[in-house]
Amino acid sequence: MFDIWQEIYGTIKRNKLRTFLTGFAVAWGIFMLIVLLGAGNGIIHAFEENSSQRALNSINVYGGSTTKPYDGLKEGRWIELDNRDMEDTETLFTDRVEEAGATLYQSATDISYGAEYVNLSLYGVYPNFTEVEAVRTAEGRFINQTDIKERRKVIVLHRKSADVLFGKTHTEPIGRFVNAGGVAYQVVGLFEDEGNSEPNMAYIPFSTLQTIYNKGNKLNSIVFTTKGLDTEKANEAFEQDYRRVIGANHRFDPTDDGAIWLWNRFTSYLQTMGAMSILRTAIWVIGIFTLLSGIVGVSNIMLITVRERTHEFGIRKALGAKPRSILWLIVVESVFITTVFGYVGMVAGIGATEWMDTAFGSQSVDAGLFQARMFSNPTVDIGIAIQATVTLIVAGTLAGLFPALKAVKIRPIEALRAD
Repeated sequence: MFDIWQEIYGTIKRNKLRTFLTGFAVAWGIFMLIVLLGAGNGIIHAFEENSSQRALNSINVYGGSTTKPYDGLKEGRWIELDNRDMEDTETLFTDRVEEAGATLYQSATDISYGAEYVNLSLYGVYPNFTEVEAVRTAEGRFINQTDIKERRKVIVLHRKSADVLFGKTHTEPIGRFVNAGGVAYQVVGLFEDEGNSEPNMAYIPFSTLQTIYNKGNKLNSIVFTTKGLDTEKANEAFEQDYRRVIGANHRFDPTDDGAIWLWNRFTSYLQTMGAMSILRTAIWVIGIFTLLSGIVGVSNIMLITVRERTHEFGIRKALGAKPRSILWLIVVESVFITTVFGYVGMVAGIGATEWMDTAFGSQSVDAGLFQARMFSNPTVDIGIAIQATVTLIVAGTLAGLFPALKAVKIRPIEALRAD
């Protein structure tokens, strides 16, 4: 074995530049594979982090405009959701709806405490709102079922809004009363979101907003979480049933997707993960083909090596060398070059992913109410590293195998006559 390594060292030493250029192609191929996989993982991890902060088994329902005539009514009617739709969601789908709520919106309202004021929109919500949106209670509590039932005049302010109203007087916000357009609300909690923008809303009980601001039985959206809907097919079947119920309430075609809009986070998640899987496959294909270009270079250099050493191999065989020893020599040299330069490329690729994590790992897009992480933890796990290692070894073996087989087939008499 020591003699083999001596021969490999001697061959590389005689052809330094050629070996370096060939090895560089291999290193570049594995470098690009690691960098592309790391970048793809960064995008996938960011999406998973964003999704984990909201209930994936949630559905938001919004009113829309009909696109089909139905039951003697023309298309183009605006569908407004109401309390009846909310009640049907709770009572008719008990086997598939876990918890239901609704939202209602009141435009900009001056909220004051003493001489300080902020202009905010009031958002009437149910307790389940924090499960489906990126809203976290920072102090006190959020809206509860008793608030809804008793139509309490309570309010949950953004921490920044509370700082404006109470900061100068160093007053503890919880328990204080604020004036919102002539209505006194008791502050029961403070909330935080992921956005960096100035807060533009405060939360009050849905029933309170609907009563005080004379909204009748209308609502802006229905928000609920589901249970037992673990597949895309099950979710699609539920959506069809749900459209039939709401369609009967408002006299629109249940197959009219424009009449109401359903945002199903679970099916959106599955579809996005499918797209991410395609992205990962595409990255592997691009990376493997880039790596193959380097492997072809290794195979070519080994063919040249075999041609240059034709006399030597002929003499070896004439002296009784077994074909297996020549085959082993070429394959080991090929695997050695591929593996060494491959690991150089792999280490450089891992270094590049660490740099990407430092430079871009904390970047996000501010959407006002929340921040969406765009890039997170662009690393390559141990499983990928093992796959890359196996790929290198197999590729190095194949790169040397064909030249080695050619060397084995050399007849001693022809080798000694070769130029």
